[in-house]
Amino acid sequence: MSPTAPESLFPLLEPLLLSVQKPIQYVGGELNSTPKDWGTADVRWALMYPDAYEVGLPNQGVQILYEVLNEQDWILAERTYSVWPDMETVMREHGIPQFTVDNHRPVRAFDVLGVSFATELGYTNLLTALDLAGIPLHAADRTEGDPIVLAGGHAAFNPEPVADFVDAAVLGDGEEVVLAISEVVREWKDEGCPGDEDAGRSPREELLHRLAVSGGVYVPRFYDVDYLPDGRIMRVVPNTSGVPWRVAKHTLSDLDAWPYPRKPLVPLAETVHERFSVEIFRGCTRGCRFCQAGMITRPVRERSITTIGEMVDNGVRRTGFEEVGLLSLSSADHTEIAEVTKGLADRYDGSNVSLSLPSTRVDAFNVTLANELSRNGRRSGLTFAPEGGSERMRKVINKMVTEEDLIRTVATAYSHGWRQVKLYFMCGLPTETDEDVLGIADLAKKVIAKGREVSGRNDIRCTVSIGGFIPKPHTPFQWAAQLDHETTDARLQRLRDDVRADKRYARAVGFRYHDGRPGIVEGLLSRGDRRVGAVIEAAWRDGGRFDGWSEHFSYPRWAAAADQAFAGTPVDLDWYTTREREYAEVLPWDHLDSGLDKDWLWEDWQDSLAAGTDPDADTEVDDCRWTPCYDCGVCPQMGTEIEIGPTGRQLLPLSVV
Repeated sequence: MSPTAPESLFPLLEPLLLSVQKPIQYVGGELNSTPKDWGTADVRWALMYPDAYEVGLPNQGVQILYEVLNEQDWILAERTYSVWPDMETVMREHGIPQFTVDNHRPVRAFDVLGVSFATELGYTNLLTALDLAGIPLHAADRTEGDPIVLAGGHAAFNPEPVADFVDAAVLGDGEEVVLAISEVVREWKDEGCPGDEDAGRSPREELLHRLAVSGGVYVPRFYDVDYLPDGRIMRVVPNTSGVPWRVAKHTLSDLDAWPYPRKPLVPLAETVHERFSVEIFRGCTRGCRFCQAGMITRPVRERSITTIGEMVDNGVRRTGFEEVGLLSLSSADHTEIAEVTKGLADRYDGSNVSLSLPSTRVDAFNVTLANELSRNGRRSGLTFAPEGGSERMRKVINKMVTEEDLIRTVATAYSHGWRQVKLYFMCGLPTETDEDVLGIADLAKKVIAKGREVSGRNDIRCTVSIGGFIPKPHTPFQWAAQLDHETTDARLQRLRDDVRADKRYARAVGFRYHDGRPGIVEGLLSRGDRRVGAVIEAAWRDGGRFDGWSEHFSYPRWAAAADQAFAGTPVDLDWYTTREREYAEVLPWDHLDSGLDKDWLWEDWQDSLAAGTDPDADTEVDDCRWTPCYDCGVCPQMGTEIEIGPTGRQLLPLSVV
């Protein structure tokens, strides 16, 4: 934490940029970035997305926090991303530490390093950044000269695998809590960065204690974990007075009051999403049992038509992007989606601006909506996510879409001019059999046959994309056994062979999938406890970087790291992944409160198993936006409520631009 302005590292960096790939990603100076003077700020944040610039810059979470923090004249926020291995080599050779792209300041000089984890496979990238920055890997070894390393994002709902490496974690929405954290840091600094001699706390520990007793920040060092002889957790208990037994997530109630990003960043280099995105609502109550995002972001909170319109207008003007993504976990479920899309389509009719929705639920799609989205003539493929290959599997996961629903929907799309449909499925779901997976091939063939029938054309395409199922914390499937990678790969091979063997459809069906081994590692990291930290460190020391990229991922490296870390203990890689948990077992994240009632999650897990064995079992959980409350626990426990339209407000102006 440097009180004086650190020198820019760019004069050292600039001559070396020609020796690395994609040097533009390290330059900074993007349109709408916010460089600020070091001396004007009381609290300074380095915000990191632990992946490459092309993935990290479009991330909405980091962009929003970057803007929210920099709007305060007493806070400075800059961004840093993971550097590619070639740049890491150059930086180590020339003694250049991890830097921010805004002003190329060393990350170690900041008060807080906030890291947003969208996936657990970014953990090794955090270790690279810490090591390059000169920040000790282990939180216990850090001193007053080091920033507070703070984890957030969806993976922070179980931060235990990285408890050795992060000082603190925040659950849930970040807009309000980052300002609250900044206030605590400012107050502590204004007091001269004191410790607490009576309690035996160093200055750094005193700051962390102040954050922890606020109730909204989880500090792992203030909690002890005890284990049973068989390897299970016996208990997780506070070891310091004043910290809560359970740490709760943060929920932003009024999205209209936080219409960010107002100044979206425009990348200098090509990124994975070349569009301006507006989050039209947050949360999901569809109840898909596999979906962690849908569970941990409850309740649903919609933005009004007016705010959506203003955000789109502002974003298009400030960025020059020609595509606007209307984002949420299930965008077609916005109660006023028809009015939103028609109003925006009217506004930008005849212009270069097009609208897009991410994956659309089969039962929420209608051709009117699709026509509004493609009014400017851009008719790309439609994406639907049935998830399960058979109706039985869709009952198990509570994705209540019938085969008839899907065929009817794609028939509508193909008959109205669409030629490409993408279907997303999962392999390895609880109770799944080979026949369930082969049902994916049957479904794809029926989709192609129906498309040819209704369109009268043979150039119909269907892409089948398959991901491996990974049980996640805070979902009904948190107790489930993960399918081993050998069985996953064998099922996917049979499926591919089945599609290719039928010459009528082989050319019309695209097939995309990843092998099962990265999923096993992600499963280890997603449901792991503190003992998994040793695996992460061993994999990193053996060269683990960018594990979310297939060309960099190495399963043998991770398997060897697990063997090394777990040697002489009652646990191993299979223990964390392919083992089913019992109700009585203490889960590593039980002391972290997502608002969901654990008994309700268990009952839903039992309903899922019943659906897998009894076709007549009544196990469906309806969307509570339209039905009575089914007692998941979020609203009463978090003091929140579902917020949906119709708002009665119109999208203005409706005139054509």
